[in-house]
Formats: sequence, structure tokens, C-alpha cells
Amino acid sequence: MITLYDCTTAPSPRRARILLAEKCVAHETVQVDLKSSEQLSDAYRKVNPQCTVPALRIEDGTLLTDNAAITAYLEARYPEPRLLGSTPIEMAEIASWNWRIEFEGLMAVAEALRNSAPAMANRALPGPVDYQQIPELAQRGVSRLQQFFATLNERLTGRDFIATDRFSIADITAVVAVDFARIVKVKPSEQHPNLQRWRESMARRPAMSL
Repeated sequence: MITLYDCTTAPSPRRARILLAEKCVAHETVQVDLKSSEQLSDAYRKVNPQCTVPALRIEDGTLLTDNAAITAYLEARYPEPRLLGSTPIEMAEIASWNWRIEFEGLMAVAEALRNSAPAMANRALPGPVDYQQIPELAQRGVSRLQQFFATLNERLTGRDFIATDRFSIADITAVVAVDFARIVKVKPSEQHPNLQRWRESMARRPAMSL
């Protein structure tokens, strides 16, 4: 049986939950309480020394410790529906947009949150090593997010999906990024009609409620 190490309040494991649901992959779930720093406990370090979620233990006992590995495995092991593309050009477009969304969206939110939240005063980066906050990076993160929303809104002009003409991993990553941005008080507005339309469409997919 596949086991997902999850945290329902965190964005990164949400990406894995949505992917598993879209591919209808049966799995068990183990909750890791990030709020109480359970990811830094000795018990969880034995599971994942990187002290992060998600982590996915697959059938042979191998542990996958990031979304890139989890996505690659699930797409290869459960190829339908194809979420990384079917043709070389689709694969390239999806990989490119997924990377942009991670860098320009998810990392921008993390930059804004982790460098401003009092609860993360010594946790500016995830993982086993503590890093101090840099307040200027929080301000930059918000600016990056505002530009990211403008970029997505422009990309979605006349389009139903971000990367290609069908649903892909890029849409999953973007939904998580857009929703996560609310934690730093950035969300789509009337200035982003295409982004709002796309997000409303994505909400009709059952997996997006996870």
C-alpha cells in the first residue's frame, strides 16, 4: 500500500493529495502536525531526514521526499490520465509552466510568509536547518506574487488551462499557489478576470476540494 505523509494545512502536501485523487490512486495517509513542529521530531526524522512533507512511501518501501519525485513516479506508475503531457512539445510546455509556477508563485508566497510570520522567526526555510528571517524578502515576495498573478491572468486569455489545451500538473500547482497566496493577503481581483474564471472552473473538479 502507498502511504502519504501529509499535513492538511500545508500547500506542498496538498499538491500530492490532488495528484493522487486525479489519478484515483488508493493510499493510506499519515498526518504530520507542522504547527507543533512534528516534522522536526526524532520519529519523523527517521522517516524523512529532510523534515518535510509531503513524503510518499511506495509499494516496495522506497520513500519519495518531494513533489517532483512523487509526480514523476505516479505519472509513470499510473499513466492515465496523463498530467505531464503525451507528446514532446506537451511535456516541454507543462514542465516549463510547472517550474515557473513553483518559482514565481509558490516560492514567492513562501518568501513572504516565512520571512514575516512570528511563528517562523527561526524557520525562514523548510528542512532540518534553522535560518533567520530577512524582512526585506517578505516585501519582495508580495511584489513577486502580484506580478505572478498578472502573468497567469495574461496567459489564461482565451485559454481553459495553463500549459496546454488540457488539464495538467501545471494547473494543480497553480491552484495550490493561488490559494496559498491568501495567507499573505494576496488574491485574484477584478484586475485578473481570466485568472478568476480559471479558478472557478478548477473548483468544479472534485480533487480541488482536498
